[in-house]
Amino acid sequence: MTSSLSAWIWSEWFWLPENVTWADLEHPPPGVEYPRVGHILCALPLALCVLILRLIFERLVAKPCARILQIQAGVSRQAQPNAVLERVYKSMTCPDSRQLEGLSKQLDWDVRKIQRWFRLRRNQDRPSTLTKFCESMWRFTFYLGIFIYAIRHLWVSPWMWDTRQCWYNYPFQPLSPGQYNYYVAELAFYWSLMFSQFTDNKRKDFIIMLVHHLATITLITFSYANNMLRAGTLVMCVHDASDIFLEAAKMANYAKYQRLCDGLFVVFSIIFFLTRLVIYPFWIVYSVLFESWEIVGPYQSWWLLNGLLLVLQALHVIWFYLITRIAVKAIFRGKVSKDERSDVESSSDEDSNSSCNKTPNHAAKPKDSHNGSLNINGETYDH
Repeated sequence: MTSSLSAWIWSEWFWLPENVTWADLEHPPPGVEYPRVGHILCALPLALCVLILRLIFERLVAKPCARILQIQAGVSRQAQPNAVLERVYKSMTCPDSRQLEGLSKQLDWDVRKIQRWFRLRRNQDRPSTLTKFCESMWRFTFYLGIFIYAIRHLWVSPWMWDTRQCWYNYPFQPLSPGQYNYYVAELAFYWSLMFSQFTDNKRKDFIIMLVHHLATITLITFSYANNMLRAGTLVMCVHDASDIFLEAAKMANYAKYQRLCDGLFVVFSIIFFLTRLVIYPFWIVYSVLFESWEIVGPYQSWWLLNGLLLVLQALHVIWFYLITRIAVKAIFRGKVSKDERSDVESSSDEDSNSSCNKTPNHAAKPKDSHNGSLNINGETYDH
């Protein structure tokens, strides 16, 4: 039973090009290593090491930097203890007007007082500015470091300058130490992000980001399993480039350097456009779609990979539209629009009430579109 299931999962018909078998990959030439899924199982224990490193980094590096920048943790006002409202809050954090009226009659409280209670209770669950700054600084440091490592590795790789090299002699392409280290580092980082969701303050996009991290882990593992490492390293490098500037813009925003934040966000927008709407589709996706067809020919996992890459490109187009709207306001209004980029913890009663009681026609703010992917103050933008 187990052997039959394993044979079905690792079917050569699905994973490998025509006339290639797993046996062909089991005996590489002397001094040559081919990728195997077992090679990257070490990413799981490494993810725990990454989590520990993150805690050390935030305590010894990020928090001192935050103190220098005068970023305070802040203590949000506590909502008055109330068992009835707490029970309702666990099922819905923002009740509608009908539910508010029912609670008002049940508790003999003014509707305005109940609205205020829910606002204070939501603020209690939101991470402080200090926490968000430390998280952004950690991600900024990782993205910057891994991007520099990737560029150093890819700069001397022939497939960076000639993408047809990704497919010559495929799948019999040797695994280099640089490729292996890059893949394991990225995979361990995304495993750590998924694990940390269960220990960090729970956010409204918990399920969405959990699915996102799982999808990213699946794609990285998938490309490693069928030895598409050359194209995979290009894809990961392209995506890391813009995230550096996004995290930098977040940090500037938390430190209240508004002009720097706006400038970095505009730079992020330009880098995003160049990497994800020019380089990614016309250089990488073109190679995976057409050059690999010409050199290797299509096979089952090839179709799946291209489908996922095209879906990712469609998301890039949608995200860039939303990014452009924010960047235009940063240029012509002098700052990034607060309503479209952030969840402000210290919002007034009026802001909180209006955001909870919006009609469906007005609820689709850019910060909420695609699960808050453009939220500078939030943590929801990712690859």
